[in-house]
Amino acid sequence: MSRHDQTHSQEPADDGIPDLEHQKKRAKDLFKALRAGNVVERKRLTAVLPKTAHVAAADLKLSDAQQVIGRENGFAGWPQMKSYIDKMAITRQSIANGSLTIPDDDRTLHIRCGTDIRHALQIAGFQGNFHEFSDPFCQGPIPDAPLPVLMQTRADFISAAFGIPPAEAMDRQQRAYAGLMQAGDYARVVLWFEHDSFDQLILAFLLDFFGALHLPARLELICVDKVPGVTDFVGLGQLSPEMLRKLWDNARGQVTDAHYDLGKKVWRAIRASDPAELAAIAKSDTRPVRLMARALERHLAELPAIENDLGLTQKLVLEILDEAGPFPASRVFGRLMRGKEPLPFLGDMMFWHLLDDLANTTVPLIDWARDSGVAWPDRVLTLTDTGKQVLAGQKRFFEFYRGTRWVGGVKITADAPCPHWDATRRKIA
Repeated sequence: MSRHDQTHSQEPADDGIPDLEHQKKRAKDLFKALRAGNVVERKRLTAVLPKTAHVAAADLKLSDAQQVIGRENGFAGWPQMKSYIDKMAITRQSIANGSLTIPDDDRTLHIRCGTDIRHALQIAGFQGNFHEFSDPFCQGPIPDAPLPVLMQTRADFISAAFGIPPAEAMDRQQRAYAGLMQAGDYARVVLWFEHDSFDQLILAFLLDFFGALHLPARLELICVDKVPGVTDFVGLGQLSPEMLRKLWDNARGQVTDAHYDLGKKVWRAIRASDPAELAAIAKSDTRPVRLMARALERHLAELPAIENDLGLTQKLVLEILDEAGPFPASRVFGRLMRGKEPLPFLGDMMFWHLLDDLANTTVPLIDWARDSGVAWPDRVLTLTDTGKQVLAGQKRFFEFYRGTRWVGGVKITADAPCPHWDATRRKIA
């Protein structure tokens, strides 16, 4: 169940190539405002260029405003942004007329936790094969068990959580894992990942898996959390073909023994019933995959909070309804992904599973027509008085919760002790 192939309720994303004429207009507008003595825009300028703090408005230059625009687009400055735009235009034209060099061949296997970049890679001239591996380890049980047991456990969860027939769920698992076994048939394997917990938990598994296989293939990794020119980067799927070529040329590195060691350590900790080791890893710099630390901490935040037993996503859903509800579920999901969630990782079906589990209570925290014939995105969610009390810490979620959920190897029920997360101290409690 790929997070990347589900609905995300995001605003339309740019593709990594700013429009130069639009940026020029933005710079001119900013320059005019600065010359006019606009206080807000002056703060914007000095935040980027502190040296201009004591420069008179009449002495500011257009280049100062251009530098702000360049920085706000994720570049070192305006010249770097303009150079980037020019290069991307050349790459785009080369792709269009078929003159771009082929970056790989049929001896290359591209692995991604979704199919969102598959077509763009083809447009960009990539010739290698593509394999999707998207077991959503950020939800459901992850047993510390042999691979066949892991596959069956995960298939059972995916079937129950997302309404997929058991045989179909297991068939998907078998094809996904079998594709990894065939990676040894290639000369090069390239992993395409980003920074959220959906991607990073899968990446940890793959590093552990391939480290144990001792692949003859050269293994390479592209793993990013930001892209110059993309002001609201969420994932690789929002990037243009030419931007993917840019990442291929500039963000791709070889997987080393240090990567395999990290994957092995993290994957073991993810499956453990005691999350202490995972918490310790999350506080480290997780070299050589530095982005993993933040994703692991976000994963740990799904443990029950010490103040009210709510996982972070559960808490954020209640907060949205408390602040602005009632809302249809689809709007709650949109607000969660666009504003509340610090590190978006959920797809729409994963969000639906979370809502369904949140309703496993003796007294409802959210009032909604759970068993109606209305499609779940259209069902209106209303926070109940009990939900407000739990959110405020006046009552505890476990007083009412009768379900079972998992955070990696940690089983969470109300009738047995389980680890809690102290968000203030960033530690297990």
